[in-house]
Amino acid sequence: MVSRLVYYLHLSRRTGHYAVQQSQNTHHGDRYGPCTAASCTKTTGPEPSSQPNPNAAACPRSQHSSSPKPGSSPRHSPISRSRARPPCQRCNSQDSLDELEMDDYWKEVENITRTGGGAGRGEGGGEGEVPEEEQQKISEEGEQEEAWLTEAGLARLFDDSLAADQDQEEDSAVFLSTLTRTQAAAVERRVASLQQTLRRRNRQHVPDVRDIFRPPEKDDDLSKLKGGSENGQKDVTSSETETELNVEVAFSEQALTYRDYHQRLKVNTGPSSPDDKLPNFRLLRDKTGQTRIGDLSPLDMKKVHRVVLVEMTALFDTAGIDLKAHKAVKLKTKESGLFGVPLATLLDQDQRRASGTKVPFILQRLMCHIEAEGLNTEGLLRIPGAATRVKSLCQELESSFYDGTFPWQQLKQHDAASLLKMFIRELPHPLLTVEYLNAFLAVNNLPTKKQQLQALNLLVLLLPEANRDTLKALVEFFQRVIDHQAKNKMTLNNVSVVMAPNIFMFKGFRSKVTEQQEFSMATSTANIVRLLIRYQNLLWTIPKFIVTQVRHQNMESHRKQNKERAVRKLLKKMTTEKTSEKAIPEEGSQGFIRVQAPQFNKVSMAVQLTEELLAVDVLTRFLSQDCSVAVKKEELCLYEIGGNIKERCLDGETFMKDLFQLNPTAEWVIKVAQK
Repeated sequence: MVSRLVYYLHLSRRTGHYAVQQSQNTHHGDRYGPCTAASCTKTTGPEPSSQPNPNAAACPRSQHSSSPKPGSSPRHSPISRSRARPPCQRCNSQDSLDELEMDDYWKEVENITRTGGGAGRGEGGGEGEVPEEEQQKISEEGEQEEAWLTEAGLARLFDDSLAADQDQEEDSAVFLSTLTRTQAAAVERRVASLQQTLRRRNRQHVPDVRDIFRPPEKDDDLSKLKGGSENGQKDVTSSETETELNVEVAFSEQALTYRDYHQRLKVNTGPSSPDDKLPNFRLLRDKTGQTRIGDLSPLDMKKVHRVVLVEMTALFDTAGIDLKAHKAVKLKTKESGLFGVPLATLLDQDQRRASGTKVPFILQRLMCHIEAEGLNTEGLLRIPGAATRVKSLCQELESSFYDGTFPWQQLKQHDAASLLKMFIRELPHPLLTVEYLNAFLAVNNLPTKKQQLQALNLLVLLLPEANRDTLKALVEFFQRVIDHQAKNKMTLNNVSVVMAPNIFMFKGFRSKVTEQQEFSMATSTANIVRLLIRYQNLLWTIPKFIVTQVRHQNMESHRKQNKERAVRKLLKKMTTEKTSEKAIPEEGSQGFIRVQAPQFNKVSMAVQLTEELLAVDVLTRFLSQDCSVAVKKEELCLYEIGGNIKERCLDGETFMKDLFQLNPTAEWVIKVAQK
């Protein structure tokens, strides 16, 4: 029975990264602190394009790529064979995978192999070399389902030993009641699979899956918020075009409609041909505003993670893809230094110097140096620096980076790019995490580009905060490299091919896959990196249906809490005492909202709601009435606080009347944005 479920908040390896950093000090000079391309001082000019490295010259375009053919050995790719290689191509197109220059991929793999996975591991002040252990482990029977249910906050479904707690029990019931049909089916599958395993182990007290998913109680307020459709989902309309992303309906529900439609027509729904062009996807406009990562409070982000985990699994289930998740094996890692150090350790030592730091200083400094000195350098990221020199530079950085004595003015661009790639692949745990690496690879098996993009959106949301922020900084940097492709000859495809092995390969990886697996992964990983770069503006957003489900959970929790007489009495007393100073519902019913600004001289102001009033208009009006404010409008944000959301920083294009109707009991507060 649902009433018997206990929500046990299990902070796993990933959920431990949920606290959103709200501030960032970006001014620590050239000693070690982060910097931007604009703030970097030029120490030397870019390497002269009139005297390029002979190995960097672009090859004639007269012949096709020399990438391996099926059945050939990736470890002995064309680049490592003695026969003459045909000239390589630098492709101009950024849309078609069949034009990917895979020769560059195998060159990069060969370079990684030649350097033994990268110099610098265990060098320069660390705790010794990382042992050659496996970094991933296949889960045992039933272990994967247990881990999944635990991460979804449903551990009580299989572990009766957890102490009963009424609040946790109600929270779990609320979570289950707000799932869509595809999300509920995903949970049912894991529970049913685990039931079979537990019965074989002769465990007792296994709940029946039919007792878990009883019809939720009806509620008028919930129905209004949901828009009149089952589990809050609007029907997928035929008016949606192929390049429009509908974020109001769960992606798994859309995938189910797509699958059923094609099955009725007996159309093959296999994965798209790899040479499909990349569409110019755009989000359907949401009048209640777009929500980006960092806009929500940490408490709501925990709810987001739970919903996203179930939704991601449901999306793959709908496509018939069985994700075999791996669990990370605990490794002995360095406790200090720069290379081969866990992201969490790096950020911890950097945050002691500048609180709020989200991306390691060393990575920021390398990107800053490249942007200031050499975005026009031909073959940037593709042409490696000299291995011995890069190893020496790595050791020097380890010893002198934080004291500010490293000679940045002498660092060549290709060497800096090699150090950047080394940093990524030397992370003890992959940037995309061991837990989700297979899911990222499985994205290529989804039948449409739209579903692939939707899956990547969910996976980005599931990444630990440190990994997600670092990945975002990288893809933004890659885009700036691509913006200079006329000079550096590095298109979207070229950057994707070169960076794929650095992002997806970790220490010992090649010894654990077959040659055929490695060959098949080449194009797949390059495609994933390509999608991450191309659609980065869409991937770091929280879909509206996820935010709506979080609102449902908050509303349902409030409703259950209000059933308690003591709580109702307390709320009534608080309402009576604060009627004169709040009165938001009354003002709203008269077409006004009251906007608070406690950080500034003008503490509050009344704003009339109109059909066209935007959040940015509220900020403009506030600044025009309070001349003492010394901050720019871009630094301010209007926040939605309370009601059916904990806290949300509003997009400037949010229509205030539409949002007020969605959350009429919220407070509206202007303050300096801290992201």
